[in-house]
Amino acid sequence: VSVLVILISIVIFCLETLPEFRQEPKGAQPAFGEVAQPGDEALLLPPPPPPSGTPTTGAGPFFTDPFFLIETLCIIWFSFELLVRFFACPSKPEFSRNIMNIIDIVAIIPYFITLGTELAQQQQQKQQPGSSSNGGQQQAMSLAILRVIRLVRVFRIFKLSRHSKGLQILGKTLQASMRELGLLIFFLFIGVILFSSAVYFAETDDPDSLFTSIPDAFWWAVVSMTTVGYGDMYPMTIGGKIVGSLCAIAGVLTIALPVPVIVSNFNYFYHRETDHEEQ
Repeated sequence: VSVLVILISIVIFCLETLPEFRQEPKGAQPAFGEVAQPGDEALLLPPPPPPSGTPTTGAGPFFTDPFFLIETLCIIWFSFELLVRFFACPSKPEFSRNIMNIIDIVAIIPYFITLGTELAQQQQQKQQPGSSSNGGQQQAMSLAILRVIRLVRVFRIFKLSRHSKGLQILGKTLQASMRELGLLIFFLFIGVILFSSAVYFAETDDPDSLFTSIPDAFWWAVVSMTTVGYGDMYPMTIGGKIVGSLCAIAGVLTIALPVPVIVSNFNYFYHRETDHEEQ
């Protein structure tokens, strides 16, 4: 049941970003977890106050949105599951230090923050129906915060690792390879600094150069050392192309150095898990 609820929550998280679900009528509120599109000033302004004598409803479109209702059911299950494990755990400090429990809490928090923000906005609109400029600015800021909080919901996919041996092996491998991963990041950092500086000075005399500064060349150095090569930035001079060639070669060698150790750790945990299942 837990796996099914997690999958439903992830599918809802992806479906609510489809254009046909994001298009709202003029003046309507965005769907659950969505933000208003830039340029739609009308969406950022609070709705006009109802005429005197018009009854007001307590729940707006936000609370009747199908995505919000399904998300609410998923959050109820996640909260129930978390509370049951909390009260059943004999050691509460150990429970709070468990990484899987931390992931469960992080997966639940965005819902309550979004719900509290929406309730606060509706309450503010009832109390100050005429403050359109200040209300629009505050709502725009709230939507920007919700955009960041909404991204945290994607970490809900890590809840599957509680029910997947493969993800558990991957997590143990990464945990055991933290030193090698740290060395990899350190080597890449040194290479980015060296090659971004070199390509900037190699291209500085070219008026059509895409490298306007060394920090701008950081992006080019990263995608070149990782052999991705998006092509949005590239050297044009002979010296710049030589630097780019060296950058790509150095990137391949740098990334290849810690990979055998990580693969060895993965094999160790994989064989240990398979031997344990056979026994």
